[in-house]
Amino acid sequence: MFLNLKKVLFVSVIALLANQLIAQKRLLTIEEATNGLTTTLATKGVINPSWQPGTECFWQVIKDGDKEYWQVINYCQAEHEAPFFVQQGKYPVTETVTAIPAIKWLNNKQAYFINGKNIILGTLSNRTWTWETLVALPEKAENITVDKSMQVAFTLKNNLWLWHPGVGQIRVTNFENESVVNGQAVHRNEFGIDKGIFFSPKGSLMAYYCMDQTMVKYYPIVKWDAMPARADEVTYPMAGDVSHEVTLVVFDPHTGKKVTMHTGETERDHYLTSVTWSPDEKYIYIAILNREQNHLCLNKYNVSNGNKVITLFEEWSKAYVHPTHPLTFISGKNEQFIWWSERDGFEHLYLYSTNGIKIKQLTKGKWVVNELLGFNMDAKKVLFTSSLGDPREKHIYSVGLDDLVMNRIDKDRGMHTGLCCEDGKYVLDVYSASDIPKNSIIRATNCDFRDELVISKNPLELYERPETRNVEITAADGKTTLYGKLILPLHFNGSNKYPVIVYLYNGPNVQLVHNSFPASGNLWYDYMAERGYVVFVMDGRGSWNRGIDFEQVTHLNLGKIEMEDQLKGVEYLKSLPFVDASRMGVHGWSFGGFMTTSLMLKYPNIFKCAVAGGPVMDWKMYEVMYTERYMSTPKKNPSGYASSNLLDKVSNLKGKLLLIHGTNDDVVVWQNSINFLRKCVDEGVQVDYFVYPGHEHNVRGKDRVHLMEKITEYFDEYLKK
Repeated sequence: MFLNLKKVLFVSVIALLANQLIAQKRLLTIEEATNGLTTTLATKGVINPSWQPGTECFWQVIKDGDKEYWQVINYCQAEHEAPFFVQQGKYPVTETVTAIPAIKWLNNKQAYFINGKNIILGTLSNRTWTWETLVALPEKAENITVDKSMQVAFTLKNNLWLWHPGVGQIRVTNFENESVVNGQAVHRNEFGIDKGIFFSPKGSLMAYYCMDQTMVKYYPIVKWDAMPARADEVTYPMAGDVSHEVTLVVFDPHTGKKVTMHTGETERDHYLTSVTWSPDEKYIYIAILNREQNHLCLNKYNVSNGNKVITLFEEWSKAYVHPTHPLTFISGKNEQFIWWSERDGFEHLYLYSTNGIKIKQLTKGKWVVNELLGFNMDAKKVLFTSSLGDPREKHIYSVGLDDLVMNRIDKDRGMHTGLCCEDGKYVLDVYSASDIPKNSIIRATNCDFRDELVISKNPLELYERPETRNVEITAADGKTTLYGKLILPLHFNGSNKYPVIVYLYNGPNVQLVHNSFPASGNLWYDYMAERGYVVFVMDGRGSWNRGIDFEQVTHLNLGKIEMEDQLKGVEYLKSLPFVDASRMGVHGWSFGGFMTTSLMLKYPNIFKCAVAGGPVMDWKMYEVMYTERYMSTPKKNPSGYASSNLLDKVSNLKGKLLLIHGTNDDVVVWQNSINFLRKCVDEGVQVDYFVYPGHEHNVRGKDRVHLMEKITEYFDEYLKK
């Protein structure tokens, strides 16, 4: 009896201690749920990592209290050198630098960083940096591009300038009409285009985009911070309208000569993508995509006269061809390059000669190549990342250029990114998984060597964590597997009934569900789980990373297949005994805002309330490049545009709908939701609305906390009752 009493007391004490430990766990604040992963709850990793060119030396910044140091680790097997520190040196007297900056290498001994509008050049000697101001650029300089030749290109408004060592500033273009734009990204940054300046490999020449927008309609973006407010006009070609015309010009800084590539004197209504210099600087390659985006020609041009030399090959598609990468020439082989293509149904790498002959397909299978990392030419291998095995993960692989043998380089589950040294023998592998906050490891690419640099502690260790379950659902076609996540309320009790929030995007080029940290994928999901919600997220057909059949099934009818798949997710939720089907909400932004509004209007009896941010309401009001890829033109596809148009379906609304838009949105223009409000008034339909003055397509920074608090309160008001 006495022993049993001792056992009861012991168990009671343990239970009490366990409850105290649970009680000590923290809950997320709305600030932490919104911006915590990039601020106070950020995982720890390598600071300012880089590989020194021509070496196997890895550079990182080490912090010791208030002090910072450059640490260098030489992984060359012949050296076996212990890590050493490099003196940062003194900056020019006019420069104020509060922390060691991230540098970009120009060569083995020189690197630079940009401080404000100043290019600061560093020279390395005897393990010490010596810094000088290479050039001070004008205050309004943009699109700053520094070449290894130490030339600096930049734009002022719509014109292009070049700073050349020993010469100074050269004005490359002089267009008074600001609708002719030079040296900037074109085609509204579609097709992987993120720049408009392309130096040749040795810096002898410079190519740049010239975009003529004089024929494009202007669109007013109101600036509310002026008194009185003013309208800034931007060019915004909408689906089916006249689009801009783009050419590629080559400039010789030594002679001042400019040569325009002859990409189409009779046909200018097309897209110029994948701009790549030949290693010998004699030619430039341009992938030309037609306006319909279903036919691509990879052309080779002579830079001395602009003439087309040859069309290397063509690609066709019943839906669309979507080039997003330049050519990658094989190191040491100036006549061979790698081309990305989805021609066999998945994004893979192909080896070509410069005369247009396909040498071989390097990667193949029902999976997608995600990134091309580099080459290990000693081992004759290409290094890349891919979704092989599970589209919810990404891993680092090599493939032999000769034997096509593939090897996985990383060893752990999760989402991996890689940074290779120049010779490809080592890679910085940074990865996370649901239970791995972040690991940063140097790995050899041809053996089992590894060096753990940073193993991050769990920044959420002191917080109560909801349970996240991985979910697999069959799509509406009855055969395709869809991946999702279910985040359960804290202190989950399967016998209770909980409200549900479905978060979605389900649009092109986006994937929400990964095996990464945190397990839920978003701390706001966790925050809502703390407040008693079940949160559900799923990637339906039409989203990214599953091949063209998965992605292109939505072609010409955006929203239809995507909603059918999301409704399969709803069916799954309703089958769960702890889900209260009468208290379901849905939320999404951008394409997700379009999906959210579509579900509320086309399936009005499912969701009690919804929040749609930056929603497209009528695809005729969205930009040419994106919309016509997925929907063709309103003239050629009237039924698709009519079906997806939400303005004439306002009267179907039954639940509560909150629309949110940034007043300065130049992606999904504000007119989308304004026109929707007009229709609500006309139809006598009540809808809730909130705008964020001065914000563009999304709400960033501290104001995002206000946004997420508003969304949370809206669901609390209408789903907790």
